[in-house]
Amino acid sequence: MASILPAGSKSMRSDRNTYVGKRFVHVKNPYLDSMDEDVLYHLDLGTKTHNLPAMFGDVKHGMGIPSISIMLHELIKLLHHAQCCDVTIIRIGTSGGIGIVPGSVVITDTAVDSFFKARFEQVILDNIVTRSTELDKELTEELFNCSKEIPNFPTLIGHTMCTYDFYEGQGRLDGALCSFSREKKVDYLKRAYIAGVRNIEMESTVFAAMCRLCGLKAAVVCVTLLDRLEYDQINLPHDILVEYQQRPQLLISKFIKQRLGLCDQMS
Repeated sequence: MASILPAGSKSMRSDRNTYVGKRFVHVKNPYLDSMDEDVLYHLDLGTKTHNLPAMFGDVKHGMGIPSISIMLHELIKLLHHAQCCDVTIIRIGTSGGIGIVPGSVVITDTAVDSFFKARFEQVILDNIVTRSTELDKELTEELFNCSKEIPNFPTLIGHTMCTYDFYEGQGRLDGALCSFSREKKVDYLKRAYIAGVRNIEMESTVFAAMCRLCGLKAAVVCVTLLDRLEYDQINLPHDILVEYQQRPQLLISKFIKQRLGLCDQMS
């Protein structure tokens, strides 16, 4: 990686004690501070080659479980090296609903696995480590209250089920493989609904677990594009689909404006 620092520049590891009183992102790795340089390979960044505190303060991203795990490791290290404090991370996206009207926005209180358990199981070496997937309750409520100020904006708080697979893992009948009946699919999704699940996606458990471990306030906000009890494929007109997909962005933009005190200035 080519250096972008002028000759004679000092190390980018500035004294964190000068920021006493701010709640910085902390990492759960005792080996990190002993490294001469930390190269964030997938982000093409490094602690020696880039002035991370000067470059970053606000980052957003999103993918499926294996990829988002890689991104989160490097994003959280980036926030740590950049000396960010009081960080809030919100994942926004689309999902399949269970027993709710398409277009509804689900704010996740707890991410659950395919067994409806509030956990993320991470394989580390030859061990399975179980981590909690509860999200920040105050942030969830703040987002929900914010949604009430948007006209014609159906919003609810509920569990989000996170799967490793889009087809069989979510009980779809339209994949290349299907080893279960329509009746078993519907029975499974009804049991998910009874357990409090209101939507299904593919990122929330690892997102919630990693943010919780590293002391980050986090939330998941996803719009539903169909009711999985009725359909496996999206059949919405294009213009309606586009409008639904923009709903999480609309909510989070309003939330950010409120946090920054911009709503009163604009009214």
